[in-house]
Amino acid sequence: MRILLHVCCGPCAVYPVELLRGEGLSVQGYFFNPNIHPYQEFRKRLQAARQFSETIGFSLEAENEYGLQSFLRQVVFQEQTRCGLCYAMRLRAAAAKAKEQAADAFTSTLLYSRYQRHELIRKVGEKIAAEEGIPFYYRDFRIGWQQGIDGAIAMELYRQSYCGCIYSEQERYDKKLRRRLKRGEEKN
Repeated sequence: MRILLHVCCGPCAVYPVELLRGEGLSVQGYFFNPNIHPYQEFRKRLQAARQFSETIGFSLEAENEYGLQSFLRQVVFQEQTRCGLCYAMRLRAAAAKAKEQAADAFTSTLLYSRYQRHELIRKVGEKIAAEEGIPFYYRDFRIGWQQGIDGAIAMELYRQSYCGCIYSEQERYDKKLRRRLKRGEEKN
């Protein structure tokens, strides 16, 4: 079975690729992430995905274009539902790439993250699969969370601290600010 794996970053690919290959599946990677902000973060994640690819001999096709405008056009004024829109944007591209490559199914490293909305990813993936006529290969990769982290550290892959979008970046800083305010470290 040939699987097209949407890759959101190098570290998140470590465990899924190892698991799928271990089960005898042929896995091709596809990096498509127009949501990542800022540009420097996009480049770091793309480079980490390439580094992972080269390190283990994993075939990876990457969309090099920084797609922030496309992402923002789809989510502005819909921030509360942005994750589903973002998943759909990336999974739709993965499904199209899987069909182009005559893969048997597509899946995503988004299913590895403990921080992503797992059931929403599954729902969106299955909907796109039905629309595009190619199966969505659902797998809960979160069971290998620590194994993936350990592998990424061993390969010295860049590891990020937020999902990638401008909104999650703001949420990360808002949490830090709230903690400091709670401790009385900053004044209003």
